[in-house]
Amino acid sequence: MIDVLIEKIKKTGNPTVAGLDPKLEYVPEEMKKAAFSEYGNGFEGAANAILRFNKALIDCLCDIVPAVKPQSAYYEMYGVCGIRTLCETIEYARSKGMYVIVDAKRGDIGATSEAYATAYLGETNLDGAFAPAFGADSMTVNPYLGTDGVKPFADLCEKNGKSIFVLVKTSNKSSGELQDLMVDGKPIYEYIADLVNQWGGGSRGKYGYANVGAVVGATYPQQAETLRKIMPSAYFLVPGYGAQGGTAKDVKKSFNGDGLGAIVNASRSIMCAYMKNGGTLQDAARAEAVRMRDDITSVL
Repeated sequence: MIDVLIEKIKKTGNPTVAGLDPKLEYVPEEMKKAAFSEYGNGFEGAANAILRFNKALIDCLCDIVPAVKPQSAYYEMYGVCGIRTLCETIEYARSKGMYVIVDAKRGDIGATSEAYATAYLGETNLDGAFAPAFGADSMTVNPYLGTDGVKPFADLCEKNGKSIFVLVKTSNKSSGELQDLMVDGKPIYEYIADLVNQWGGGSRGKYGYANVGAVVGATYPQQAETLRKIMPSAYFLVPGYGAQGGTAKDVKKSFNGDGLGAIVNASRSIMCAYMKNGGTLQDAARAEAVRMRDDITSVL
């Protein structure tokens, strides 16, 4: 549930999440060589190199960053081996006390959404025995098939103590092609915000937030300010800080007056800090995570 994430944010004093969106070219050369030497230069070797990369990042961040956000596409492109790496990354991050948000952006007709929700947030029926397939704490959800596509995810949040983040106003440049369309004088993203309030239901955790949150990009601070007023009880997952151009001043619009209400994502700026700033992967990633934390908390 969202309270678990909030408590980790409060414990670390850090409202940020490290995106684990790995490409093979991000992995330090010595890690790649070791993985390829042991597993070959195919999918198995590539996936193992990424797993080593992820574990090194988790090890150096787990005491100062409350959560990680693996983007499923970066694992799927390495096939079955990549999916295994995603599962092992989720398990390893959770073993280190981190909250795991899988950025999968799933959403489909009701029955298919139920299967997606079961895969990431629930337990699969194995002929009478039940076990989690991925075991994530949270995931991103695409709302554009309507309520029957989102309800299975929201239901499992209540049942299993999980959370979701619904795409409302995303950080990419072309998001306005659909999300900014005006309907009866109001942009579509505001209609989605109203639905997020409905999907969150009447239940609130001890900090006053629902388990159904919203994805609101740092690259659109004015819209974020409006959406914060519409969805006072929704937690915001805020992409777009750093490499996409969002600043601490921009992300401030997504927070409530209690200093809570949002968690800000950065991926490449942390994963690839060693390429830009020098030093080891771990030291550079940790330094960038601390810099980001201090930058954001300075404006709250």
